[in-house]
Amino acid sequence: MKSLQDNCGVFGLCSDTECVHDIFQGIDFLQHRGQEYCGISTFDGSIRQITHYGKVAGTFSREDLGYLAGTRGIGHVSLWERQPVRWECQLGEIAVAFSGNVLNADDLIADMKGRGKAFYQGYNIEIISKIIMEEKDVVAGIHALARKVKGAYSLVVLTKDGIYAARDIYGFRPLILGQGPGRYAVASESRAIQNLEMETVRDVRPGETILINDKGFQTMAQLDSPRRAHCAFEWAYTASLDSIIDGVYVQEARNNLGESLAQRDIEEGGLEADIVAAVPMSGIGHALGYHKRSKINYQEVFLYNRYADRSYTQSSQLAREKMAKRKLSVLHYAVQGKRIVLCDDSIVRGTQIFNKVRGLKKAGAKEVHVRIACPPLMCPCDFGISTRSYGELAARRHIESGDITSME
Repeated sequence: MKSLQDNCGVFGLCSDTECVHDIFQGIDFLQHRGQEYCGISTFDGSIRQITHYGKVAGTFSREDLGYLAGTRGIGHVSLWERQPVRWECQLGEIAVAFSGNVLNADDLIADMKGRGKAFYQGYNIEIISKIIMEEKDVVAGIHALARKVKGAYSLVVLTKDGIYAARDIYGFRPLILGQGPGRYAVASESRAIQNLEMETVRDVRPGETILINDKGFQTMAQLDSPRRAHCAFEWAYTASLDSIIDGVYVQEARNNLGESLAQRDIEEGGLEADIVAAVPMSGIGHALGYHKRSKINYQEVFLYNRYADRSYTQSSQLAREKMAKRKLSVLHYAVQGKRIVLCDDSIVRGTQIFNKVRGLKKAGAKEVHVRIACPPLMCPCDFGISTRSYGELAARRHIESGDITSME
């Protein structure tokens, strides 16, 4: 079984005009959620679909966009596989795209194979799709996901009736609705809606299934949600700074986390430092919050390579390490002789922070005090991006020392 292991980005749009250019832009605005694969499906009496290996802006040609005719469609960006996936089944012709992870995938595949179902690759999207396709309609299929799937998902399903959008009963993955003149949209993040000059409406509720068509949004079902279990990593790292998720602005959340770190230092007697700096890009919001509360000057100490991808969303540890080295270079003038408070969102495997502290010291920094917004990650997360073992987690290995040098 091949596990999806990433957050991904989904987007759907119903419009009173041709929709493909808006979908193209929508998934481009979600590119930070996955850089390996991208795809678009549209409906024009039948489903037309194109997927690519690579980034949105660099792969879809003018001919591709011309072929993808229709007034409604869905799009997807991913780290691990091509989506959406198109199917012909008892429900008719459908295309499915989702963000999440199926923890009991092996058991589900074994069960369906035992009932005569064929699996071609065993990707999570294949499992999700086939559970839906076994039922009498899409809504019943999504209900079946809630009963059978252990894991996290937000999904969109393109059909002849419109686009179905759904979120798991815990609300692990974000999913938000938006609208503008003649357009109704759903996206993993609000930035994909706002940057298309639409207004955000609300988040899809945990356990809710919505039908989107040219008349707007219709709640088709609302399952009970035993509790909310949103992924806090969305606010700390994954989501774009200009997004709002479940009513909380990402920028505000990061600023508040940074202020809390500074407040803790103040309560513990204060920290003597010359500058506050960030590990770009996700560390910037945290560093600005620290700067605001501590009154210590903010200074950029790294030059960010805007052509590099996000190191945490690479497909292997070796790729993560290579990307971390490509992403940032030290601004020597800014750090020489300085005592630096360096803020970042998290330490997972330690891919970046180890090398960055060494790089700053080598460039002449007098002291480097690391401040991390997320609490120490002591346990693997089966619902998020590829942290599957205790041995991968830097905090698990080094938390007892309380000293970054022990990570070397």
